[in-house]
Amino acid sequence: MNIRMWGISLFMFLSTVSAVGQTANCYLKAPLPDEWEESGQVFQQTLPVDDYWWKSFRDTKLDSLITLAVDRNFSVAMAINRISAARANLWMERSNFFPSVGLNAGWTREETSGNISAAPQSTEHYYGASLSMSWEVDVFGSIRKRVKAQKENFAASKEEYTGVMISMAAEVASAYINLREFQQQLEVVKKNVASQEEVLKITEVRYNTGLVAKLDVAQAKSVLYSTRASIPQLEAGINQYITTLAVLLGMYPQEIRPVLETVGILPDYMEPIGVGMPVDLLLRRPDVRSAERNVNAQAALLGASKADWLPKVFLKGSFGYAARDLKDLVKSKSMTYEIAPALSWTIFSGGQLVNATRLAKVQLDETINQFNQTVLTAVQETDNAMNAYRNSIKQIVALREVRNQGVETLKLSLELYKQGLSPFQNVLDAQRSLLSYENQLVQAEGSSLLQLITLYKALGGGWRE
Repeated sequence: MNIRMWGISLFMFLSTVSAVGQTANCYLKAPLPDEWEESGQVFQQTLPVDDYWWKSFRDTKLDSLITLAVDRNFSVAMAINRISAARANLWMERSNFFPSVGLNAGWTREETSGNISAAPQSTEHYYGASLSMSWEVDVFGSIRKRVKAQKENFAASKEEYTGVMISMAAEVASAYINLREFQQQLEVVKKNVASQEEVLKITEVRYNTGLVAKLDVAQAKSVLYSTRASIPQLEAGINQYITTLAVLLGMYPQEIRPVLETVGILPDYMEPIGVGMPVDLLLRRPDVRSAERNVNAQAALLGASKADWLPKVFLKGSFGYAARDLKDLVKSKSMTYEIAPALSWTIFSGGQLVNATRLAKVQLDETINQFNQTVLTAVQETDNAMNAYRNSIKQIVALREVRNQGVETLKLSLELYKQGLSPFQNVLDAQRSLLSYENQLVQAEGSSLLQLITLYKALGGGWRE
């Protein structure tokens, strides 16, 4: 299959569009991107993981949180409700295939005036019971096309549900990664605080023995207090993501806080990612499939609006009994019936049918444009996510080396300071640099995981009912 051609031919709705007078000129003609290849070991040209991509992080707590969100998340519940509503609309439209049958029964008494005609005043009464039936014979397919539109809407609602599930899993995973990132940054700060307290003790000893000026002690304290001052902001960030996870799980924060406050590590994940082919992307993403269904539905409605120009055929009838006395009601002589085939054809409606068809055409064009925009957005999101994830891996590799050198620099500068061979400023610079390097590394690791989550979301993978 030529991956440089748009995947229009892959979608069944083209036949529907052409059937109502549309052409492929409405669709994007530009080629899809080349295969998303990376010369290194970051990406592979295989289909992305179909199910439960988050399990590759090997974090059982994250697995449990997503499982809980599936059962309790209100966005998922609303998506399920939309499926139920679409199913009800489908069955309502299908009911037009069948005749409507009614039962009528009652007793009638009437008295006529003797002063409006030559006939004398009279009183009549009788009992009656009958079944009536009305049936529109779908000769020109108006009902069939509207049923098809509702079928496509129902299918689109299921695709939207899948999209909600993918987004929900990505949101839970992202909030969880952000929480762990803040916790790890807090651990880095606490570790550096402990290190800086040791350095402060060294400067105090050297000051008390007259080896250095009090300036060294003051500088050591300023670095220590500055590091401690970052702790409240990190604790606020931790609380923020705990509450975010609580909302995603449909819970109050106090219900889940004890579980999440325990410090956890960031998943260590730098394995190759299967990105598949560009055409596979179009076939996988729920928003693209939903947009396809919407085009199908609107094309069917356009066909139905054209069918409304043609005559409608109805078959009506009734069968029952009527008699003066109740005891004679079901006798054969009391039987009544009526058969009334009818044809209804609107010759003039003040432009209503014309404008209804115009509206349907405009709405079809709009859904086609929405489909094209969805495809472009899918390609954009995937390209951006792949580029961001690729560069985040490179950044982590570089920052790990920088962190290692920062540890070595602090160790050497402190040893030289103890021996009186180096000024205390070198130790201060090494402390500040090491704290910065370690924070940057934690942030880069968290950002890389977030980019990976975004990539899985962009690839349309990660959920299957």
